[in-house]
Amino acid sequence: MKKSIIACSLLALGAAVPAYAEVSVNVGAIGVMPNDSSGSLPVIEAVAGAPAGSMGVSVNSNTQLGLTIDYKIDDNWTLELIAATPFSHDIHGTGAIAGLKVGSTKHLPPTLVAQYHFDVGSDAFKPFVGLGLNYTTFFEDKVAPELAGTLGALGVITANDTVDLALSDSFGYAVQAGFNYKLTEKWGVHFMVSRMDIDTTADVRINGVTAESVDVEIDPTVAMLGVRYNF
Repeated sequence: MKKSIIACSLLALGAAVPAYAEVSVNVGAIGVMPNDSSGSLPVIEAVAGAPAGSMGVSVNSNTQLGLTIDYKIDDNWTLELIAATPFSHDIHGTGAIAGLKVGSTKHLPPTLVAQYHFDVGSDAFKPFVGLGLNYTTFFEDKVAPELAGTLGALGVITANDTVDLALSDSFGYAVQAGFNYKLTEKWGVHFMVSRMDIDTTADVRINGVTAESVDVEIDPTVAMLGVRYNF
């Protein structure tokens, strides 16, 4: 399913540009650094006798191999598809449960951006800004043993209960800025930083029934530094 999402994005991107468009590929390290916030955990707070709003969750940063494909339409406009190997994140508690590992997840955030490249009088240095859309799909969501143990100690679950975690997919905007620097006719350097609107709802399910649900705004800063090849 994840491969199909990327393939469809590539097909849509290819259909949107003219046949004479120039193609470049950028490969390098890409990092996702959440600027996260979340709702509270009212069910767990009530069972634990904790004040309302005293518990939440956060997501850690992760770096993977990034791949972006640029379709240059003209001297100013380029379409860029951002892809990467799956990002892995640990989810921890905040507030009264700070440090408690809640679970883990993986995600893919294919993003399509329209870039405007500025003419600064240099053939080598090309700064740009971009605006686009991001679709993030989460998978391999897992409850941490620490959370299961805490729920057991609070009497929420027994040894025979099954606890699962599920994160909803997200669709939002992406804004971007960066530059390309040409080293030779074929090779160069690519740098970009983006802010992506990624919101999800995390459900803790006991025996298939949602026992706790929390809205999480991940809204990460995404940065990439890579090698650029012009075809």
